[in-house]
Amino acid sequence: MDPSEDGKYLVYSIQDGGSDWRTVKVIDVATGKETGDEVKWVKFSGLEWMKDGSGFFYTRFPEPTQGQEFQSTNLNSKVYFHKLGTPQSADRLVYATPDKPTYGHSATVSDDGRWLVITTAEGTDDRYEVHAIDLRARGAKPKALVTGLENNWTFIGNEGSHFFFITNKDAPKLKVVAMDVARPGNPVTPVIAEQEATLDSASIVGGKLIASYLADAKSEVSVYSLQGRKLSTVELPGIGTATGFSGDMDDPETFFSFTSFNRPTTIYRYDARSGQASTWAAPKVAFNPDDYSVEQVFYNSKDGTRVPMFIVRRKGSTGPAPTLLYGYGGFNVSLTPSFSATRLAWLEKGGVYALANLRGGGEYGKAWHDAGRLANKQNVFDDFIAAGDYLKKNGIASPKGLAIQGGSNGGLLIGAVINQRPDLFDAANAAVGVMDMLRFDRFTAGRYWVDDYGYPNKDADFRTLLAYSPYHNIKTGVHYPPMLVTTADTDDRVVPGHSFKYISALQAADPNGEPHLIRIETRAGHGSGKPTDKIIEEASDVLAFFARFTGSSSSPCQRARRSR
Repeated sequence: MDPSEDGKYLVYSIQDGGSDWRTVKVIDVATGKETGDEVKWVKFSGLEWMKDGSGFFYTRFPEPTQGQEFQSTNLNSKVYFHKLGTPQSADRLVYATPDKPTYGHSATVSDDGRWLVITTAEGTDDRYEVHAIDLRARGAKPKALVTGLENNWTFIGNEGSHFFFITNKDAPKLKVVAMDVARPGNPVTPVIAEQEATLDSASIVGGKLIASYLADAKSEVSVYSLQGRKLSTVELPGIGTATGFSGDMDDPETFFSFTSFNRPTTIYRYDARSGQASTWAAPKVAFNPDDYSVEQVFYNSKDGTRVPMFIVRRKGSTGPAPTLLYGYGGFNVSLTPSFSATRLAWLEKGGVYALANLRGGGEYGKAWHDAGRLANKQNVFDDFIAAGDYLKKNGIASPKGLAIQGGSNGGLLIGAVINQRPDLFDAANAAVGVMDMLRFDRFTAGRYWVDDYGYPNKDADFRTLLAYSPYHNIKTGVHYPPMLVTTADTDDRVVPGHSFKYISALQAADPNGEPHLIRIETRAGHGSGKPTDKIIEEASDVLAFFARFTGSSSSPCQRARRSR
């Protein structure tokens, strides 16, 4: 959702049944009533107002063939402008690449309202083309700023014709540069050099650059002048994740959130002039965050790579306990400390929670990502298996009490490591996972994932994919640990067919072994848009499954070990 500049209107999108498809509507803030504006077939899109409130920009795909809404491949992304009070059929096409149907586009209106910045990608990699349209010039054509889909160019704001970008060009851990779009060739100058920590985000507020970094997957925030001189740091409450810091060039303040495994999200106000942060909104909680400890350890993977892992448990806990290990490892996604009420339920019962920052993520920049994708994907599984070994060998997890969990690309992770080390893990939940690595690119958004997985129709990639594909590597006669697969009937990100095929193969291969179950939510998707009651119901089923097979019980003081 996004309010218009004058606060008169609010544009928002809704999901039906958890699908990635969005329907966009507009509310008149004064009356609280819908204006009647409606835009359909929107997916992977922001909503960006013209500064005068006359309408908004959005991205959509062509309407799919009836009956194929949740399966057909998403092609031909286009940027449109919707003028308030007009039907969608009258929306103006702003930008498209019909000769390159696999390109996807997003649009951002600059803070001064002059420029529409269009960012183009082909897959999930941060490799972009950038075009700009002068909104003050009638009939202006898109001006190419960056071409070639070679590097990350994330637009963060402008001061006149000086556009500021985050880029990984010659900077694997990213840096901030300025581009003068008024000069021939769009010359680029450095602003904030690459640091030891990985640049996670940046914004311009009150004439200053606020840069958030990941130092071993934990947030650190620094403030710079627009010329790149470091002015100060933002003091954070501890080990955790800070996000936000959005605003305009002339805003006197900004807001950010801070969260950690034992601390629910708290909102802070940051005064751009004084550099002081103060609590703006803190939740009331029915537990004491100080009862739980958050520590970070480092362990060695199979090839000797040093991998970080967070471990959370009740303070004063001694000896092995049922442990839940979570991982993802892909698509340059960084896993950082965050609060989860369902995770707290596990901790309150005496369990341990561990989060491993596997290769394939973005915690240490481009090199960390590259080390866990394409032909290097096995490193991700090795990192996760090494994490499990560490937890058991160091007396953190019970000998028969290690549960594992991952979703989407993390579901693929769970399926792969169960195949490779069925003896190590004692219970598993693969959520909305990519399980058939030879056909993933044939449905909905799957075609984007070739950046991380490779092309199934290319011989070298095919061989790599076949070697770890969860569905294709289940073997008859192997004793697999208890598995609960979770999916949803209208998941049009990772279609549920992946989960259906995988669990069927697992049940057929080990029909007399441990329970291998599937839970299929109805009128739900990949996770986004799921109502709270369904989140609670699913989490309850998953935690009960874990408790049954790890020796956990209803009391942290009484753990009856399940006999095998």
